[in-house]
This record gives sequence, C-alpha cells and structure tokens, in this order.
Amino acid sequence: MRQRPARHDRGQPLYTPAERQRRDNTVWTLVQGVLAPLQFLVFLVSLVLVLRYLATGSGEFAATASVVIKTLILYTIMVTGSIWEKVVFGKWLFARPFFWEDVFSMLVLALHTAYLVVVFAGWMDVRGQMWLALAAYATYVVNATQFLLKLRAARLQQARDAAAGAMPAQALGGADS
Repeated sequence: MRQRPARHDRGQPLYTPAERQRRDNTVWTLVQGVLAPLQFLVFLVSLVLVLRYLATGSGEFAATASVVIKTLILYTIMVTGSIWEKVVFGKWLFARPFFWEDVFSMLVLALHTAYLVVVFAGWMDVRGQMWLALAAYATYVVNATQFLLKLRAARLQQARDAAAGAMPAQALGGADS
C-alpha cells in the first residue's frame, strides 16, 4: 500500500542541506525566478483584458490572445519547474515539499488546456470562453499563493537555520564577546 505524502509541518525542514545546495546551484532556480513574475504580469494584463471584454463586449482578440499567451507561459513554467524539481529533489513532480502545490497545478493546467481546446475547437461562445479563462485564472491565483507561501516558508527556514548556526558561537562566548 502506498503511503500518502506527509504535509509540510513546522518541525520538518522544507529542504535538506543537500537539496538547498542543489536549489541554490542550479540555473533552473533563476529560470523559475524570472518566469514566475513574468507569468504574473501577463496574468494581470490578461485579467484586465478579459474583464474588459466581459464588461463591454469589445477587445475579443486581445483578450483571447492574452489568455493563449498566459497559457503558453504556464506550460513553460510547468516544464521548467518540473526540471527544477528533478534537479533539486530527484523527482519530476510531486516531490514531498511541493506535493500539494503540484497536485493543484494539475487543475490549473487542466483548466488552461480546456480553454485552449474550446477556443480552437469553437465549442463555446466567446463569453463562455472568457468565463472559463476566469475559472482557470482563479485556480492560478490559488496555486500562485501556495507557491508564495512555500517560498516564504523556505526563507523563514533559512533564517532559522542561519540563526541556529550563529547561536552556538555566541552562546559559547565567541569572538564578539
């Protein structure tokens, strides 16, 4: 019987020292650091265009193109993120520290992909397509929040580890005493 991955808790570090070193030494960390804010910027522009279309009925092409571009960037960040996960944790997806983020990412991908299918197949009217885009965007916001919280947890862990590393020298009356 397969064991369910444990949720991250305060007692369990997000990264082992070896994982942290691999994270810090791979170019894929920089790639993710560039793509994530780019994707968020494209999301914001696209959100405005989609909402404008829904409110006014104008700008159909711009709204549609923006969602397609957002989806292509999403695919790019998912592929490079999977490579990052393989380098850092040895698994392409669903590594212990990012299991739930990856699970929810699958929903994000499914909704964005569904949008592309309905647009290119012409299965819904444009308003329906835009509402589907908004559903995909809502899941993206939840998923982005998951990753931001994980990034914050990693930074807090690193600060705790740095403080713990400094404690013994100070407690023993190190050079600063």
